[in-house]
Amino acid sequence: MKFSHLIEINDPLNPLIDTLSREQLWRGLVMRAEMPKSFVPYLDKCTILEKSPLSLSRELHYGTLVVHDRVTFLPQEQVVYHVPAQNEIPESTLKMTIEEPEPNIFFVRFEYDDGASEAQDNAEAMYNDFRKSAYTESDIDTIRTIREMAEKGELG
Repeated sequence: MKFSHLIEINDPLNPLIDTLSREQLWRGLVMRAEMPKSFVPYLDKCTILEKSPLSLSRELHYGTLVVHDRVTFLPQEQVVYHVPAQNEIPESTLKMTIEEPEPNIFFVRFEYDDGASEAQDNAEAMYNDFRKSAYTESDIDTIRTIREMAEKGELG
């Protein structure tokens, strides 16, 4: 399943929404990788196995399910989550890219790819519709959490 969608961050026509700077948005996306329990309530535990300025290796615990992944950073632009194939989990990626079509007008593009073929996607169309909806809601929650962190002064 390949799936992509945009979430608008700064809307100049809506004065009720606080404007986020690129730095705040970026810091929030990085914090989602470094402290995922703040963004994923059903995550039991995250252990950072390796950390450099441009990447993280993590071990995520969801009950008895343990997932290893690698997160890479293109500073101020993109965060990429890569889950290699492991046990019953197929390889997948998630890219979060900051887009700025006009000065200080930000969007985040979320791109999912589970590596499935088009035939597999067609066979699982109803299930994939459910996953797309769940991913979209999770991504909206990510931006909501980043906004809350910015309001509390946690993003600089």
